[in-house]
Amino acid sequence: MLCNLCPRNCNINRSTAVGYCKVTDKIKISRAALHFWEEPCISAQNGSGTVFFSGCNMGCVYCQNNNISHNAFGREITLERLAEIFIELQQKKAHNINLVTPTHYAPQIVSAVKLARENGLKIPVVYNTSSYEKTESIEMLKGAVDVYLPDFKYISSALAQKYSCCADYPQVAKAAVDAMVKQTGPCVFDDNGVITKGVIVRVLVLPGYTEEAKKIIKYLYSTYGDDIYISIMSQYTPCTNLEKYPEIDRKLTQQEYDDVVDFAVELGLENGFLQEGEAASESFIPPFDLSGV
Repeated sequence: MLCNLCPRNCNINRSTAVGYCKVTDKIKISRAALHFWEEPCISAQNGSGTVFFSGCNMGCVYCQNNNISHNAFGREITLERLAEIFIELQQKKAHNINLVTPTHYAPQIVSAVKLARENGLKIPVVYNTSSYEKTESIEMLKGAVDVYLPDFKYISSALAQKYSCCADYPQVAKAAVDAMVKQTGPCVFDDNGVITKGVIVRVLVLPGYTEEAKKIIKYLYSTYGDDIYISIMSQYTPCTNLEKYPEIDRKLTQQEYDDVVDFAVELGLENGFLQEGEAASESFIPPFDLSGV
């Protein structure tokens, strides 16, 4: 079967070759462990049960998870093993199953979640994505995913092309997020403040591009109001080889981040999350060491 799962439309047989995402149709992951650095309503007290998938259909030049996204580091596992991992993370008291960079494995994820639920999985499933998704994929995930945690990386086609080689990203992401919100409805939280349903959109502020972040936030807030939460992220960390992109080869300044936050507050945004400056550190990038695989 030829893979056209994401907007790249590679149209290749992933059982014998790899496309833009750099992985075959065999499930490949680099880490499965409790993660404490997500939004408070996701990590909460016990941590989020994160599963980091290898490969990526975006390939951003500044990716802080470069080894697993660009280099596809990881270990191949069976669908049955993935379902077991979900149960193991639940046994470790994870508040949810957090699927990181899952786009290119959406069909397998649906099957693994179904199998895990048949074997006792009760906690919510979080789909942690770049938003470079087809709406058909989001529809496929209905019933398997409870919470969507999408990035909204660019509202400018030129920037999307320059840093992620996908000029169509703005329209693709708008359609994908819209499908997510229609599927889940407004955010729902349990008695401990842990999210159980809904959409939290992440906006990573890039150095030198505060106006881009403001435009994204304005679009999201004017479109969805309080039906979603917006997470304004300061964690940009220039970990990769960025000699060709010197303008983003630095960390975000506190003034830049505060400027974006002030804009969001003036806009009227209340349902949101902020990030402390120390998050922009390589120490916050988990070790991709096959833990839990």
